[in-house]
Amino acid sequence: MSNEILDNKGSGVATWSFPPVHPEGRKFALISGVICLFFAFMAWETLAWPMAGVTAWILAFFRDPQRVTQQDEKFITAPADGLVTLIEQVPPPPELAGDEGLGNEPMMRVSIFMSVFDVHINRAPIGGTVKRVAYISGKFLNADLDKASEENERQHFMIERNDGLRIGFTQIAGLVARRIVPFVKEGDIVAAGQRVGLIRFGSRVDVYLPHGTQPRIVKGQRIVAGETILAEVGATKLLTGVSQ
Repeated sequence: MSNEILDNKGSGVATWSFPPVHPEGRKFALISGVICLFFAFMAWETLAWPMAGVTAWILAFFRDPQRVTQQDEKFITAPADGLVTLIEQVPPPPELAGDEGLGNEPMMRVSIFMSVFDVHINRAPIGGTVKRVAYISGKFLNADLDKASEENERQHFMIERNDGLRIGFTQIAGLVARRIVPFVKEGDIVAAGQRVGLIRFGSRVDVYLPHGTQPRIVKGQRIVAGETILAEVGATKLLTGVSQ
């Protein structure tokens, strides 16, 4: 279903397929699989079975399912799978601030926590030109903590549309994560929902919404990268949810 056009009038072909494994994870699965086969060949079953489980988990962790992204410029799409853990007004990070960035006034930040069971491929929240990519080395605190945004290893992105709308988002390494892998660079043109990077083994993504825009999701909600509508540009209605 790659690049298949689907709409709400029934056009296109929608089929299910087993999620492929992203190339970034295949080498880890290969190493784990070879070790598993070695243990099995040596008849060390007590070691072979756990390694088989590790191999299966690696394949699942690096799965890269197809996603269908609504192509409407008023929508900001979720860049990550996971749990919405924080929604708050904060100043933009220095790497994304300034007149050529997101400005200096506080803006709405949505934090999405990805557990080791979530898909870890991150996607562009809007289409446009990648204006900024900034990598910052740092600590590996629990990504669920608020201070992880300022102290952990992280990578900032800013995408600008043709109409001047700018969206910033940040990949943040977590307690287990040890590498952030970008797929794009400054100057690249991306589509909404396009894959832009991944973080290995548990992490978080922060999204900075434009001024005057409230999220269309609520704290505690689980969202899907490339499909969940995170916000509607200019919409300021406060939403509430019920945990049940």
